[in-house]
Amino acid sequence: MTQRFIAALAVVIVVLAVGAGLRVAGAQGRGPAVDPAVAARVRTAPPLTIEQVNRWETELSNWGKWGPDDEGGSLNYVTPAKTKDAMKLARDGVVVSLSRFASVEKAADNFNFGETKHWFWLADPQGVPRAALDGVTYGIHDSTNSHLDALCHYALPRDGRNVVFNNHPQNLDKEGCHQNGIDRMGPGVVTRAILVDLPLLKKVPYLEPGTPVLVSDLEAWEKFANVKIGQGDMLLVRTGRWARRDALGAWNISREAAGVHGSVAPWLKERGISILGGDGVNDLQPSGVAGQGEAANRPIHTLMIAVLGVPLVDNAYLEDAAREAAARRRWEFLATVQITRLEHGTASNFNALGIF
Repeated sequence: MTQRFIAALAVVIVVLAVGAGLRVAGAQGRGPAVDPAVAARVRTAPPLTIEQVNRWETELSNWGKWGPDDEGGSLNYVTPAKTKDAMKLARDGVVVSLSRFASVEKAADNFNFGETKHWFWLADPQGVPRAALDGVTYGIHDSTNSHLDALCHYALPRDGRNVVFNNHPQNLDKEGCHQNGIDRMGPGVVTRAILVDLPLLKKVPYLEPGTPVLVSDLEAWEKFANVKIGQGDMLLVRTGRWARRDALGAWNISREAAGVHGSVAPWLKERGISILGGDGVNDLQPSGVAGQGEAANRPIHTLMIAVLGVPLVDNAYLEDAAREAAARRRWEFLATVQITRLEHGTASNFNALGIF
């Protein structure tokens, strides 16, 4: 068997494995096989296997970095000095929201963790409220709800038990997470945010589902925006999800989405960001990882949360920030995040503001 034949065979095996990974990702409770056009975009990313992701679970680990009892992870990068420097970016006093609340209207991209309901107390038999007293129920991880994941949200199987960031036992029961819950992550964060506006960079209204965000994209953005992503920054990646939804309607973003490819994880570790946020599910969907399991389906979630201790923001609303940043040609700004400290909670609403 010639060396040329062996090399060709290896390439075929990798391609078939990646294709199998796409089928698996579409089959894990997220609907049928993905659209062929979406799958074709995913295949433009570098090949990645679950074996490599599993190796990174050790090689990229921040366990023990801030001591054995730490439950804040990369939020420790946001020092008082970092916050003071970030406050200098509030030059114009223009404030935008970086979040949106779960939609009460059922669509293809929501009600995936229960129906969102808004009701009034003290209503008459016709449902007309007698007082301005209302209530709401919703799934905090709903795909239309901007939320900040707690560090207990993703776990790794180790020696027959699930462990979360910093090798804490997940201790998940009917009350929630007893370690690395959202209530253990402090009152909030004030730091520098860097918006990566990829539709602007690529001169398109939005990225199509299945478009991978690669290291080359992030470094091209740094050059375009004259900015360097660094330690303690909140990195916000805009794919244009909400612009596409407004233009074309809702779709199942948990199954088909532009997002960060798993190969970016070592680069994110090197830069030392405090929070990673996106306007979708952060992970490229399908992930393109050849293999099975949740680490294959959501490698960015697994590596960022459970290994590096970086909280993720899913479904951030970045349209207003993109407009204000483009008007100033300045894509760094002050960001504030107030954490709703629900005891044992797995996430907080992303109560966040951008200040230019």
